[in-house]
Amino acid sequence: MVVRILLGLFVLVFGLNKFFDFMPMPEMSAEAGAYFGALSSAKTLTLVGIVEVVAGLALILNKYGALMALILMSVAVNAVLFHLTLDQGGVGGAAALLILNIAVIIGYKDKYKDLLVG
Repeated sequence: MVVRILLGLFVLVFGLNKFFDFMPMPEMSAEAGAYFGALSSAKTLTLVGIVEVVAGLALILNKYGALMALILMSVAVNAVLFHLTLDQGGVGGAAALLILNIAVIIGYKDKYKDLLVG
C-alpha cells in the first residue's frame, strides 16, 4: 500500500507539473532539448501529463490500480531510456519511477493471472 501511494504521489506531482510548471526544468543537452521540444510541440507531453495525473489519482485512491500500473510502465521505461541516452543526470528519478512501478506491479500480480493464462 505504501509503495502504491508513493508511486501515485510521484506521478501525480510530475503530471501536474506538465500543466502548471511549478518545478524548474534542469539544463539539458542540445539533443535532449530538441527531443523534449518535439514532444512538447506534438502535444505528446500533454498526453503523458494526463496519463500521469489519472494514474496517480487512481493509485492513491486504489481504483483501477493494476491497470494504471501497466499503463505507467510505458512512461517509466521511456523516462529511463530518455535519461540513459540523452540526459544522464536525471536517470536517478526515472530509475526510482521504474523501480516503484515494478514493485506495484508485483503487488498486483494476482490481478494479472487471467491475462497470462495461455
